[in-house]
Amino acid sequence: HITPEKFYVEACDDGADDVLAIDRVSTEVTLTVKKDIPPSAVTRPIYGILGTIRLVAGTYLIVITKKKKVGEIFSHAIWKATDFDILSYKKTMLHLTDIQLQDNKVFLSMLSHVLSVDGFYFSTTYDLTHTLQRLANTSPEFQEMSLLERADPRFVWNGHLLREFAAQPEIHRFATPVMHGFITMHSCSINGKCFEWLLVSRRSCFRAGVRYYVRGIDSEGHAANFVETEQVVHYRGSKASFVQTRGSIPFFWSQRPNLKYKPKPQISKSVNHMDGFQRHFDSQIISYGKQMIVNLVNQKGSEKPLEQTFAKMVNSMANGMVRYIAFDFHKECSHMRWDRLQILMDQLAEQQDEFSYFLVDTDSEIVTEQEGIFRRIFRSNCMDCLDRTNVIQSLLARRSLQAQLQRLGVLHVGQRIEEQADFEKIYKNAWADNANACAKQYAGTGALKTDYTTGKRTQWGLIMDGWNSLIRYYKNNFSDGFRQDAIDLFLGNYSVDEVEPASPLHVKKDWKFLALPIIMVVAFSMCIICLLMAG
Repeated sequence: HITPEKFYVEACDDGADDVLAIDRVSTEVTLTVKKDIPPSAVTRPIYGILGTIRLVAGTYLIVITKKKKVGEIFSHAIWKATDFDILSYKKTMLHLTDIQLQDNKVFLSMLSHVLSVDGFYFSTTYDLTHTLQRLANTSPEFQEMSLLERADPRFVWNGHLLREFAAQPEIHRFATPVMHGFITMHSCSINGKCFEWLLVSRRSCFRAGVRYYVRGIDSEGHAANFVETEQVVHYRGSKASFVQTRGSIPFFWSQRPNLKYKPKPQISKSVNHMDGFQRHFDSQIISYGKQMIVNLVNQKGSEKPLEQTFAKMVNSMANGMVRYIAFDFHKECSHMRWDRLQILMDQLAEQQDEFSYFLVDTDSEIVTEQEGIFRRIFRSNCMDCLDRTNVIQSLLARRSLQAQLQRLGVLHVGQRIEEQADFEKIYKNAWADNANACAKQYAGTGALKTDYTTGKRTQWGLIMDGWNSLIRYYKNNFSDGFRQDAIDLFLGNYSVDEVEPASPLHVKKDWKFLALPIIMVVAFSMCIICLLMAG
């Protein structure tokens, strides 16, 4: 409910009388009741509060205005947020100069850009930020906490926007933690036995960004493009899950765009790599247990130093909880020899059996726990941890699912998932959709090699990969700077100072920044003229 003085957010749950009152002048947030809402207020439905942010014009309230039901997890509704609105606390913009108005407009377009990227999910009753295993090992006190208070901060993408709500425990229930990534749910049947199959990918908001602009780790040990992927099975009250992670090579390196198709990776020489490297794996071991690193970086050319440095650092760390294997994906699977992936699967089989998976029975008793994870590090169009990552993760997840379904009695002894045509189609398409979602969020285009994920490698798949690679090249060099700035603004890595006289949006550029675009425009124009006047 909107009035010139306040925003009133009414809880629409059955029996709820609580109303959140947000003062548009003082920005104070308090609780009130329905009878205090003025009849003159303009009323509209919303589905959640994303949070607040300060821009040049003042504070803005971001709300979810459209949602789409993804499905249900254990009777809890899961939603995808599909549209948002950014509401100004200020009733007028007359207090701004023309330059400030323009800056404010740019910052608003940045927020709108981030919110337009597909993949924001939420639930008002279920904690989407934790795996089944983490949730099963929590205390009763943890279960009583609000979703905002108990959520894993790595996967709450609106954590910065909700900072003012987090400071007031009494209004936590009005705050909606939102996850970014991918969720798909399917009701499946094998041998006449029905079960629920889910795939969830959670993107970390720590060191988040776009391809080429964010690589390696930060001083806290957070890896770029870190994604936790969980596969869940629910059958007759029993629940099983298998977790994997992906992330950038965890030391200090960069690969800034420079108009080359594949910029040369640069390993920093001025920092202590081991400090951040150790922090990264200490955090990983606490969260997941043992680590099996699968490195698919090229073992020759410009990527060779990355593989050598990584292997050397793992050996120097000498931690029995961390194991390392390098598999040159590009070399081994060249000329579409995808059958050679079985070499890697055979190498990982014993380790995967040791790690096991999480399983809880119908009486909520834990039968087995997953004792470690596979962590994938990938090469250049896959140092992004996107395309080939997905191929390997889908193969490992299928192997785990095979064991889970046999243990639950869905698959008979000797039966294989690959032989179940209907389920196999659902499985492959879901992993291809997961690949596309993660790729669009990081690289700006759909994933490469999804034809292999959904079936087999084809010539048409190669053509589509070439097209996506071309689009990635353009975006990486000419539009990803804006995308990175937008993400940094949304996540609070950059804060707008209302009284700051010099805006970073007005940095005067040297003439050489304009030289190349001008030359390219002139050259393209001359080419067109020559073609038209060829006769």
